[in-house]
Amino acid sequence: MRVTVARVQRRVLLLLAATQIIGGIGVAIGITVGALLSARMAGVGLSGLPGSGAVIGGALLAVPVTRLVQARGRRPGLVLAYLVGALGALLVVLAAVAGSVPLLFLGMFLFGGGTAANLQARYVAVDLAAPERRGRDLSLVVWSATIGSVTAPNLADLADRAVAGLRLPLLSGAFVVSGAAFALAALVLLVLLRPDPLLLARTVAGSSAVDLERPSGVRAGAGIVAGLPVARLAVAAVATGHVVMVAVMSMTPVHLGEGHSDADLLRVVGIVLSVHIAGMYGLSPVTGWLADRCGPVPVIIGGLALLIAACVVAGTAGHDTPMLTLGLALLGLGWSGTMVGGSTLLSAAVPPASRPAVQGLSDLVMGIAGAAAGALSGVVVAFAGYGTLTVVAAMAALPVLALALRSRASS
Repeated sequence: MRVTVARVQRRVLLLLAATQIIGGIGVAIGITVGALLSARMAGVGLSGLPGSGAVIGGALLAVPVTRLVQARGRRPGLVLAYLVGALGALLVVLAAVAGSVPLLFLGMFLFGGGTAANLQARYVAVDLAAPERRGRDLSLVVWSATIGSVTAPNLADLADRAVAGLRLPLLSGAFVVSGAAFALAALVLLVLLRPDPLLLARTVAGSSAVDLERPSGVRAGAGIVAGLPVARLAVAAVATGHVVMVAVMSMTPVHLGEGHSDADLLRVVGIVLSVHIAGMYGLSPVTGWLADRCGPVPVIIGGLALLIAACVVAGTAGHDTPMLTLGLALLGLGWSGTMVGGSTLLSAAVPPASRPAVQGLSDLVMGIAGAAAGALSGVVVAFAGYGTLTVVAAMAALPVLALALRSRASS
């Protein structure tokens, strides 16, 4: 059975890597253009709301997806999330054609399904993973998103030109590509993700019918997490890492705009954010290897320490672009540590029958926390400046760092 499971796991990882690339392109190209399209349609003052709507939509979608995964396995849950994202992309295109701002907001809300699917995929990677390889297998899926996330921003203009024959409004072509990418990822998973890794994992673990009939969903996940200190640490680490990363990253382009001319701004922002994205995903296999070798808690500690260091570097950099770039690189590395370490720890803390509930809860908490951080970061910068934002973000990481150090000392 172990040989069979290992063979299925290798196939699952290759399939997830491929769909992460496809889905990553869909997410990144839409997010890149979404704010610009929103600014054209709704005005600059409201241009950030559709992006936040996508984050919240992805987080809330974790609730029905979790129930579906618990009842029927990973494949239906991932397919549903990608199809919701494809529907959202279609509505954005229709909104651009009709000039409808409410339809744009609804479309971006549903567009978050693509993000939800990409995030859920990391958990699929550990369903059948050997205990000593959970971190590496999870991080391989996270790393695969690098290709789509880094290349997609440069494809936006190409996407518009590719659908020029459809006579669509400027910038809406990116969402045609996003919708097609999500639909393709859903089709690939529907056809090829067999056997379902979660259902097979339950069979291998011998989960009983009684286990599977217990209450499921994020509410049940909250009850499980409340009773497991190690699970509480994992959820807190993932959410906190996302809060710090989103808060600082989202306001860095605004801060750069105060020190660069319009002619140089897009080029500088592109470089800084590309380095940041590379930090988030590029070294995730190393992070996963460290989680397997040293344990996920030390990786969480290292990630939180890097996030605090990133806040110090970025907060004291002023408008020095190389220093800000270093700060954003550290920010990405810190996020990778908390994401990979926290997700690995959470998956190891509960049996297969309970994993979808706690994993869905983690994604819900992470998404809502990230959306709140993105919304509040602008208020902090407007009233107190970018430096104050980095101080607040660093302070947010300290309680979880103390919790992780305490858990490490008691283990």
